[in-house]
Amino acid sequence: MVLDYVNIKDGEYTKTVYSLIKEKAFPEAIRILNQVNDVNPNRAGLSLLAYCYYHTQDYVNSANCYEQLIELHPEQPEYKLHYAQSLYEASLYDEAFKVSSQIAEPGYEEKLTKLQAAIKYGQEDIVAAKSLVEVCSQDDPDRDINFGCLLYKEGKYEEALQKFLRTSQVIGFNAHLQYNVALCYYRLKEFPLALKYINNIVERGIRDHPELGVGMQSEGSEVKSVGNTLTLHETALTETFNLKAAIEYQGKNLEAAREALNDMPPRHEHELDAVTLHNHALINMDLKPTEGFEKLHFLLQQNPFPAETFPNLILLYCKFQYYDLAADVLAENADLTYSMSQYLYEFVDALITSQTSPEEAFLKFEDISSRYAEQLRRLTKTVQEGRSQGDNEEVKRGVLDYEDALDKYIPVVMAQAKIYWDLENYPEVERIFRKSVEFCNESDVWRLNVAHVLFMQENKYKESASFYEPIVKKQFDNILSISAVVLANLCVSYIMTSQNEEAEDIMRKIEKEEEQQSFEDPTKKFFHLCIVNLVIGTLYCAKGNFEFGISRVIKSLEPFNKKLGTDTWFYTKICFLSFIENMAKHLISAKDLTIKECLQFLEGCETHGRQVVTVIDTPLQDEDATTKAKRTVTFEARLLKHTFLKMRSIDRTVSVFDFEDLK
Repeated sequence: MVLDYVNIKDGEYTKTVYSLIKEKAFPEAIRILNQVNDVNPNRAGLSLLAYCYYHTQDYVNSANCYEQLIELHPEQPEYKLHYAQSLYEASLYDEAFKVSSQIAEPGYEEKLTKLQAAIKYGQEDIVAAKSLVEVCSQDDPDRDINFGCLLYKEGKYEEALQKFLRTSQVIGFNAHLQYNVALCYYRLKEFPLALKYINNIVERGIRDHPELGVGMQSEGSEVKSVGNTLTLHETALTETFNLKAAIEYQGKNLEAAREALNDMPPRHEHELDAVTLHNHALINMDLKPTEGFEKLHFLLQQNPFPAETFPNLILLYCKFQYYDLAADVLAENADLTYSMSQYLYEFVDALITSQTSPEEAFLKFEDISSRYAEQLRRLTKTVQEGRSQGDNEEVKRGVLDYEDALDKYIPVVMAQAKIYWDLENYPEVERIFRKSVEFCNESDVWRLNVAHVLFMQENKYKESASFYEPIVKKQFDNILSISAVVLANLCVSYIMTSQNEEAEDIMRKIEKEEEQQSFEDPTKKFFHLCIVNLVIGTLYCAKGNFEFGISRVIKSLEPFNKKLGTDTWFYTKICFLSFIENMAKHLISAKDLTIKECLQFLEGCETHGRQVVTVIDTPLQDEDATTKAKRTVTFEARLLKHTFLKMRSIDRTVSVFDFEDLK
């Protein structure tokens, strides 16, 4: 978009505005121009104002200015073109196409064709967009880029990639073109190559535009917002960091995903684009679920919004077990189900059904799993035939399709298994897993859940250990990255099969790693060894050996300032409550020394547990201050201490009565 210099009158304000535009201080220029136009609206002022609005990506106001210019000067086709372009950028596709169709002056054919093709692409009318791109000049490099975008939209990522790579060789570095290449590699699951192009874009952005403050937010300092400038748009940094966050999220590396979003040029939350806001909600859902749901609901009210918003909102409701809310949102937004694939719709429908009719839900899951099992067998055959014929392209496509189908098959199997898991019918869960071994035996998720179900049956510890071992060995050098529950279950399996030395090796490794990490970061808490000890202590308590079990639990939380947390307290109080229950029923008797140790331990929990909550806040939960105050370790430790003292008082009273009777 070019500045309109026609009929600009001399004056101090024009000199000031041009200076501000040259310095890219568009907000200040807009403020001055609005004051001038309120007094004396004119062609020059409106044109400059439209230009400034466009460069701050305020396309609605830019379009309003061009609309006024058209009324003042209908003979100028350039204003109509800019008007249509602003409407297109504001996602007002129908209005943009209508305005562009009214431009009949010669010399604008090529620009109009490109703009109309982009409009049809935005409307998801791929056929119309393709027909418009085909009439573009063969020498125009944008033609290949546009064809690449259309191929990408059709899911032909390999062909789209070739188009983008060829154009890149012709025109050189272009941030958006490099991003398109990275996006294709991402879709092809070639993440290292995608990251290579991502790093190229980021390095160029940092070098050419240091004023955008890339990476400044991650340093924890207050950074001024760079706003939504055209410069930011041209660098493609926003899209690039979102893609990097998506890659890290796919790899289940949430910290790296958050870091990628924080490295983005700083903007205020109200300035964030829809994709960035969506990704912030998704990646921080485990830390701030309430805010995450609020952001996703906000996006649903915008037009347009990322297509993934609606399905992700439904899936997250199901993840947090808000099935009623998921059903309500589906019913209220029936028109948005188009954004969900048939697989996802059927999967969510079965999940919601499982809450009211497990039998019906199981049949729905069975139908889905059967279809994908058949598809997996067919793809296996395709890959084998491709290998025998030496067709590497066919093999590559077949492998990608197989992985995609497997990613859909595994969640269905897990959802089926969960129905029986909730009923504590572990043999049936094991049967479901054995049925899926043909396709899932290489999946860590499947192996982990098989290990869990074998562990829960209490007579298959050796088998469960054989499934836990590969998972632990794979990350043994970075053992703290493994879930503490997995390590605890493996240690218990070893103990129950008389392999105490192997269990001690794991515990020594955990202790060594925690000591090293504590030395590097003294303020950080580590719970792995604590949870392992808690699980082992729980095992002994469950077997009736409370004296040893409780002593193990007490030792596991030392020191309190490092080990006391929401999860560790949960397992601790379970053991203590079971201990109290068995004493109350006179099934066991406890030594005075053991009771004294318990009381001292609870006093320590009371002292250090004032800021430790016993229930993690869940989204959509509204509680008063009194309820929150009771949900602390201090409050619950006092209750347990009171119960112990009360029971000891009762025992002593009974002893006196018994003594008097003997007299």
